[in-house]
Amino acid sequence: MANILKIDKIEKYYGNKSNLTKAIDNLSFEVDKGEFVAIMGASGSGKTTLLNCISTIDRVTSGHIFVKGQDITKLKGNALNRFRREELGFIFQDFNLLDTLTAYENIALALSIQNERVAVIEKRIEDIALKLNIKHCLDKYPYQLSGGEKQRVASARAIITNPALVLADEPTGALDSKSAKMLLESFNYLNTDLKTTILMVTHDAFTASYAGRVIFIKDGKIFDELIRGDKTRKEFFDEIIDVVTLLGGDLNDAL
Repeated sequence: MANILKIDKIEKYYGNKSNLTKAIDNLSFEVDKGEFVAIMGASGSGKTTLLNCISTIDRVTSGHIFVKGQDITKLKGNALNRFRREELGFIFQDFNLLDTLTAYENIALALSIQNERVAVIEKRIEDIALKLNIKHCLDKYPYQLSGGEKQRVASARAIITNPALVLADEPTGALDSKSAKMLLESFNYLNTDLKTTILMVTHDAFTASYAGRVIFIKDGKIFDELIRGDKTRKEFFDEIIDVVTLLGGDLNDAL
């Protein structure tokens, strides 16, 4: 199976020579097409820095990041903007919906930027709204939506352009348990039925248990890795808890 994402010996330093912090330490792994991978670790482990580097919000100090075989650490200017627009989808903890646009308009914006035809936009939004159960939300503004509805709208916006990789940063962090479960079921559908490749950073073991693989990071390095395989989600959750316990530190940061 072709890999969508390849992390090749990346390092990331912050600060200067007198006060240097290594956030990522010689990290390497791959994500294949159609995988749903969760990244876990306590606060300060490097998981958010890793996501920022993959999303090109931040740049690595050394090493390389490949998406669909393209070394994105070398991209600049228009090429970088095109990569972000066409190959990445983003789902944030705080939704990042535009308050002055309806749910429909928020989802359509990414396609409008690509100068897609109105008929195509309408058809794609209709399809994804049915799949994520947000058809009733399309004419509403963000302030009229629940947290779960906002996050499903944000998920629709993230995948509407058919990106190579969807990056989710603590997507359930602002949701109650019921809304979180509904969102994760939506992620499961996106991954298994639509073959969306998802890389999700989370501190929550329940959220991570929906993924097919969990990579644990400690002090900027890979600490452990679990693959769900044929296990039930409950069995996988129990395995995740066991590793989280081994990680040490403040348990509340990792659960």
